[in-house]
Amino acid sequence: MSRDMFVFKAAVVGAGVMGGEIAQVIASADVPVQLKDVDRKFVDAGLAKAREVTQRQVAKLVEKGKISQEQADAQLEHTLGLITGTTSYDGFGDVDFVIEAVPEKMEIKHQVFADLDAATPGHAILASNTSGLSITEIGEITNRPDKVVGFHFFWPASYMRLVEIIEGDDTLPETAQAAATFAQQIRKVPVRAAECPGFVVNRILVSTASEIWRYQDETGASFEEIDKVVQEQTQMPMGPFRVADMSGLDTTVKVARDLHDAYGDRFYVHRAMEELVEQGNLGAKSGKGFYEHS
Repeated sequence: MSRDMFVFKAAVVGAGVMGGEIAQVIASADVPVQLKDVDRKFVDAGLAKAREVTQRQVAKLVEKGKISQEQADAQLEHTLGLITGTTSYDGFGDVDFVIEAVPEKMEIKHQVFADLDAATPGHAILASNTSGLSITEIGEITNRPDKVVGFHFFWPASYMRLVEIIEGDDTLPETAQAAATFAQQIRKVPVRAAECPGFVVNRILVSTASEIWRYQDETGASFEEIDKVVQEQTQMPMGPFRVADMSGLDTTVKVARDLHDAYGDRFYVHRAMEELVEQGNLGAKSGKGFYEHS
């Protein structure tokens, strides 16, 4: 396998809701990873999330009798030792694959991808964890749009197996294949798709959630009760309003608006959710959304 097809060192830019977990997933597959953010407090929060997830995983293995507590402690330190927290691009000179996980605003993505284009070696693939922005447009800021690809995880990244591999207009087939190979390397299941609004999964999820949102807006029914019924009837781990809180209400509203713009009224934008976002209540990451979060 060529160097382009195997990742020896990776990086994650953005240590927020997803970034810390994505870095943990990579380190758990025995791949060294840089975790970068603009402020040390965000980096430390991402590292803390990686520690929390790893502790939970090794504790389960101990509980099942698969490893001893001593082995669990060693595995925890080994995994965390593969993650390097940083606020600069100094360690990016030999990375093979970068995943950008910064806020869903094109101007922020463009700044990050311009920086990555300058800081990483020419063979490195630059991937975005965007849930809906144009991969083609993101790649246009770089001198290697053929090596830019969507690499979309689902929350929580440490648990959800699926990763969407999204090809922009300029993405080479080899780039998409390398991304799919890396997804398998970090024990995820890749699903490849051409660029389109909502990609694959959000078109399915939001079309279902749209009907629930529409019903809640029209009837004023309790969102807690709706979540409870949906959870019980579908055996889902949580209902749509709590999922939106955990994913970030700003991100959920952005995806819903984009899908409504692209596909019309079969996709619905929840009015109460828009109001929460306008008030700065973004769900778990701000401490309050539909629910209170400690």
